[in-house]
Amino acid sequence: MRILAIDYGDAHTGVAVSDATGFLAGHTEVINTWREAEVIRRLGELIEEYGVEEIVLGHPRNMDGSLGPRAEKAEGLALRLREEFSLPVQLWDERRTTIDAHNILFSAGKNGKKRKKVVDAVAAALILEGYLTYRKASM
Repeated sequence: MRILAIDYGDAHTGVAVSDATGFLAGHTEVINTWREAEVIRRLGELIEEYGVEEIVLGHPRNMDGSLGPRAEKAEGLALRLREEFSLPVQLWDERRTTIDAHNILFSAGKNGKKRKKVVDAVAAALILEGYLTYRKASM
């Protein structure tokens, strides 16, 4: 079962797709647009190309666990994705994923410009890996 993870942002959306077994993160990319319709169009292409059966969407909570405007935006996107693709959409706590992604890229020697181009894809991969780990533990 392929799972698609999304790190939804204002100008860039990171995407990661699992392998066919649903156990490993595979393809990653960044959708560079602020237009929700364009993001959804590209997600549809990826869903079709990879045969995605489930979506995991980063749910940005505040550090105290409360929900703010970014979480509401993610919840709105989750509703639209369910309607558009008729797939289950799981909201996944994404606290610290972007910070962790920056740290990973910094440790790998990527400078600021190079990090900025791929950090959202790495954050999506971290969301996907967290969700896949949770699923494995639940089996």
